[in-house]
Amino acid sequence: MGRIKLQPGIKAIEEEPKECDDIPSNRAALACMINSEIGAVLAIMRRNVRWGGRYMSGDDQLEHGLIQSLKALRKKVFMWEDQWGEISPVLYLEPFLEVIRSDDTGAPVTGIALSAVYKILTLDVFDLSTVDVDKGMLMVVDAVTSCRFEETDPGSEEVVLTKILQVLLACMKSKASVVLSNQHVCTIVNTCFRVVHQAGTKSELLQRIARHTMHELIRCIFAHLPEVESIEHSLVNGGISIKSEDGMFLGEMNETANGIGLGKDGGALENAHLMTEPYGVPCMVEIFHFLCSLLNAVEHIGATSRSNTIAFDEDVPLFALGLINSAIELGGASFLRHARLINLIQNDLFLNLMQFGLSMSPLILSMVCSIVLNLYHHLRTELKLQLETFFSCVILRLAQSKYGASYPQQEVAMEALVDFCRQKTFMVEMYANLDCDITCNNVFEDLANLLSKSAFPVNCPLSSMHLLALDGLIAVIHGMAERVSDESMGLESAPVTLEEYTPFWMVKCGNYKDPNYWVPFVRRRKYIKRRLMIGADHFNRDPKKGLEFLQGTHLLPEKLDPQSVACFFRYTAGLDKNLVGDFLGNHDEFCVQVLYEFTKTFDFQDMNMDTALRLFVDTFRLPGEAQKIQRVIEAFAERFYEQSPHILADKDAAFLLAYSIIMLNTDLHNAQVKKKMTEEEFIRNSRCVNIPREYLSELYHSICKNQLRTTPEQGTGPPEMNPSRWIDLVHRSKKTAPYIVADDGAYLDRDMFAIMSGPTIAAISVVFDLAENEDVYQTCIDGFMAVAKISACHHLEDVLDDLVVSLCKFTTLLNPSSVDEPVLMFGDDTKARMATVAVFTIANRYGDYIRTGWRNILDCILRLHKLGLLPARVATDAADEMELPLEPGHGKPLPSTLTSAHLASMGTPRRSSGLMGRFSQLLSLETEEPRSQPTEQQLAAHQRTLQTIQTCHIDSIFTESKFLQSESLLQLARALIWAAGRPQKSTGSPEDEDTAVFCLELLIAITLNNRDRIKLLWQGVYEHIASIVQSTVMPSALVEKAVFGLLRICQRLLPYKENLADELLRSLQLVLKLDARVADAYREQITQEVSRLVKANANHIRSQMGWRNITSLLSVTARHPEASDAGFEALQFIMSDGAHLSPLNFTLVVDTSRQFAESRVGPADQSLRALDLMAGSGMWLVLWANESKGASKEDAAKLTQDIGDMWLRLVQAVRKVCLDQREDVRNHAVSSLKKCLTGMEDVLLPHALWLQCFDVVIFTLLDDLLEIAQGHSQKDYQNIESTLTLAMKLLSTVFLQLLSVLSQLTTFCKLWLGVLNRMEKNVKVRIRGKKSEKLQELVIELLKNTLVVMKTKGVLAPRSSLGGDSLWELTWLHVKNISPSLQSDVFGAEGPEQNYMGQLETTQVLEGLVSSPDRAVVSQG
Repeated sequence: MGRIKLQPGIKAIEEEPKECDDIPSNRAALACMINSEIGAVLAIMRRNVRWGGRYMSGDDQLEHGLIQSLKALRKKVFMWEDQWGEISPVLYLEPFLEVIRSDDTGAPVTGIALSAVYKILTLDVFDLSTVDVDKGMLMVVDAVTSCRFEETDPGSEEVVLTKILQVLLACMKSKASVVLSNQHVCTIVNTCFRVVHQAGTKSELLQRIARHTMHELIRCIFAHLPEVESIEHSLVNGGISIKSEDGMFLGEMNETANGIGLGKDGGALENAHLMTEPYGVPCMVEIFHFLCSLLNAVEHIGATSRSNTIAFDEDVPLFALGLINSAIELGGASFLRHARLINLIQNDLFLNLMQFGLSMSPLILSMVCSIVLNLYHHLRTELKLQLETFFSCVILRLAQSKYGASYPQQEVAMEALVDFCRQKTFMVEMYANLDCDITCNNVFEDLANLLSKSAFPVNCPLSSMHLLALDGLIAVIHGMAERVSDESMGLESAPVTLEEYTPFWMVKCGNYKDPNYWVPFVRRRKYIKRRLMIGADHFNRDPKKGLEFLQGTHLLPEKLDPQSVACFFRYTAGLDKNLVGDFLGNHDEFCVQVLYEFTKTFDFQDMNMDTALRLFVDTFRLPGEAQKIQRVIEAFAERFYEQSPHILADKDAAFLLAYSIIMLNTDLHNAQVKKKMTEEEFIRNSRCVNIPREYLSELYHSICKNQLRTTPEQGTGPPEMNPSRWIDLVHRSKKTAPYIVADDGAYLDRDMFAIMSGPTIAAISVVFDLAENEDVYQTCIDGFMAVAKISACHHLEDVLDDLVVSLCKFTTLLNPSSVDEPVLMFGDDTKARMATVAVFTIANRYGDYIRTGWRNILDCILRLHKLGLLPARVATDAADEMELPLEPGHGKPLPSTLTSAHLASMGTPRRSSGLMGRFSQLLSLETEEPRSQPTEQQLAAHQRTLQTIQTCHIDSIFTESKFLQSESLLQLARALIWAAGRPQKSTGSPEDEDTAVFCLELLIAITLNNRDRIKLLWQGVYEHIASIVQSTVMPSALVEKAVFGLLRICQRLLPYKENLADELLRSLQLVLKLDARVADAYREQITQEVSRLVKANANHIRSQMGWRNITSLLSVTARHPEASDAGFEALQFIMSDGAHLSPLNFTLVVDTSRQFAESRVGPADQSLRALDLMAGSGMWLVLWANESKGASKEDAAKLTQDIGDMWLRLVQAVRKVCLDQREDVRNHAVSSLKKCLTGMEDVLLPHALWLQCFDVVIFTLLDDLLEIAQGHSQKDYQNIESTLTLAMKLLSTVFLQLLSVLSQLTTFCKLWLGVLNRMEKNVKVRIRGKKSEKLQELVIELLKNTLVVMKTKGVLAPRSSLGGDSLWELTWLHVKNISPSLQSDVFGAEGPEQNYMGQLETTQVLEGLVSSPDRAVVSQG
């Protein structure tokens, strides 16, 4: 369409070649070109008889002057010898320009002449270096703008108009255009606009050419703006002040065109010196002012031009707005250097944009929004309040249907808002400059709420409007996400507090460009604004309490002053205007002072009184009482007169005029007043004021057309812009704080995100729920991930938890499964799979800041576990892979692909340890009914499911938990405990137990992975395991996992946490508290784990409590056949080389060894080895005693006492084994006891300890053996006689070894009698009813040896100093009962005695009955 079909072989002609390589470069070529143009003009002229004949008048001229000048040029053009740069353009342009200016030429001739000039301009025949180039350019502009020709036919006329436009545009695009003056540029624009206006009655082609040329002119002119220097001087009044003559091409301009104000202004005289200078800022100011005036003039243009094919209601505004947009696009930030241009944009342009922004035409609205976007991009620093007003009064009003906007309007407004949201710093700047300013609306908050509400479908399907709003919302979120950084979050956002009163309306910033200054400043202002809003709410309920609240928050001084209260009324939004009006009208002195301070907050300078009064009463409701009204109007009048003294005589006149306006307003707009006041009546009533009649007339018509509302509306909708408010905005914009330009720092994002996070998550969630397109799914997921990133980086844990909760709902994993095949359903549900990946991506990436959300995540994990979709070792920790083999119940890793062999049949899910277990179930061929092979779609669904789960990296949540922050880790552990549920004593369902086991696995995994933070987790882990152990009465997988998990934790963490070792070891008491049935079921495995623990961590068990628990666990194994070997092996490890024996565990391991020695469940020699361990442990007591010799006296004494106590416990333990029924064990125990008793010769033990040893060990042993020998259970004790024999030898040996020391004790006599008593009993003992001759002989022989040694050492002698008589007598009294002949044998004649002593010594050596010469020394203490 619209393309000319070319004949074959004909090439298209380029309209505007970028490079003209064939431009004539020499004089001859240019001369030929000009000659050809002359010939073309002459040829057209000769067609007309007028130009071909002679003149009939009497003068001498034979040809017309135009033809003569052309022919003269034709002669000269080939005779010029100078270069073209040295030839004045006037010479070869003048003949053509004369044709253009001539009234006699027709349209064809004029058109050819214009073509010639256009060709000369476009071929750059002259440039800035050419002589008289300025004259040539000015001549061209003057001639073309005053072009005249005779009208012939409409077609020719349109051709001429088109060529005029071409030439003027060529002038501006020429390199020599810089020599044009401001006035000539204005003339060019004026001429083009006239052509545009006249083209309204011409063809559509001319219309479009004219408008295009106008656009190009504006672009060409304002593209020059960045290059010109700032010129403060510019035209002040009027439009384009070019006086143009009505040429023929204009025909008869209608009155409406003249009404626009083109060329009828005389302002050029006073600015003539500026307009004659080379073009720059002055002409741009005038042109821009003219463009703005086009918007003002739209309503005045008549309907005569409605023959235009473009709808007239949109035509002119769109044309004007397009020109303005082009100017702003090309001028850009250069406007900022020119105050007059900025002033035009701030006032004239924006006022028109506000008006046209509410147009019903979507095209106009779209163009307005484009202009505002350009203005924001380039000039926002000077348009703070204007932008606020645009968004509050246009965007917020049109983007919502409840304010009457049509759907196209809503859509355009929303598109514009989304465009703004895509500017990365837009929302930040709105928040910093407007939301944090007490005098401005909360634009950011309003826009964010608008986007979230508009994206939220309510009882309707998802539409393009919802998706558009969602794009805007996500654009804002993405902007925040891009600003956050892992390394730095910008300035710290410390909480804002007000320590003391500071006038809130006077808070200033030291530097609006440095974030270190303006960030704390705006946060402080926002805090103040919020507190003021709360104060307003209190005030609306009770004014007194409201003011007291503000005093308490340091926003008002402790002693109220009028200025602070007045500023509270003036700058706080949301106040009840009725209460404010009543307060201001009150007769109380303080209230009157507040009223006058309140009026001082207004700027009425350069305002009409009606405008000032409208602004004044717009801030409160004028009271109803006459006296209150009078007080309020008096205060207003005083302020108005103070700022506008040139209008009124005094403040009384101001009061009278203001009161007259109030009365006029009531009269004109009160329905009850039937007879309305006329203009003359109003003027007559106000004559005492003594002001011009015109001023009063203007006031009357203003009130008549626009009612003065004394009861302002307190609606919640966006405000409407009216002239008085606009004037106030212009005044305030001159005093407002500088605009803050934000950079890429995330300085305020936390505060902003906290405001919009909730609605944003809700909106995205609803769209995600209702959407059916994958692109929309991805958009929502991107939004969710951006929200997660922002929440994490700004530590907004609650927001992240809400997001996780919302996303988990979309995974469908938490929904009750009502389908037969949930795995296939999950594989076919794209939304669910995307949500699942998002949930676990957030958990892995931002888990540090998840709190309660862990519960929802674990619910999803448990559901996947129940469906068999998790890898078998989700809870794997690093040490498991390195140290432990694959445990029972743990499968292999999942394959990454599936084939039909994996899925031979379809079935319902079962509990299995992995996805392969599920597939194995489906492969089963043992079912009663054969099942069909899975379809390709089903295989694909399973494949998608598997790929989704692998993409989630669920295992990383637990294996990488060591990198989680402490609080998040603790919440994860608590969530696992919560998900596991409370253990039940009764058997629960298999699913519940499986869940509890799985959760416990995960809990143990994160515990092991966080050994450095075990203190954080230990209490909860311990209590959970304890509850399982204490509530379990039968073996189960759960208690098994709990017990062995506890042992693994202790085994793994003891080397690293010495300060927690006692807590870990104390937890082993739980194993001891297991129900007997449970303990027996797992005893062997428990013992193996305890053995591993001891072997790996014996050096790290440094408390008696810890060893007690360890030895208690080992002791239990002594009675268990399957566990006995492992337990004894651990005991041997502790005791064999003594490296792990210490005073802390000596008694405990000895007691454990005793139990192994007494146990009959182990190997035959285990008891003997246990006795050897006990006997060998005595040497370590000797070693410790020797090591203590170098210690201090107190430490040595304490250690000696401790060693004595341990030794006594040792011999007591061995004594107990001496009563064992097994002969070999019993006899070996007696031998071991002898070793223990005689091996302490190098240790200084207290004498009392030896006496105690005789009483509780040796004597007790003999007594017990005698009792056994004489009892009825002799058949259980085989060969008890041999044991008694060994025991008597033990008694004699120990007594003789200690005789030297024991004999010095005062209690020796008692000890000696105890020895004799046991000998006497053993002599008389009857074993199986018979006396033992062997035992009798041994006792007599041992007694004889003992008596000889005592006699030799002087212990036993008549009249001994040691109670000789009594000892002597008692001894022989008992000896006679044993063997009457012993006295004579021992104490016979001297010779035999000496001979016997020699024999005795020989006997002692042979029989080893006497101790070595190095005898034990008994402490005399």
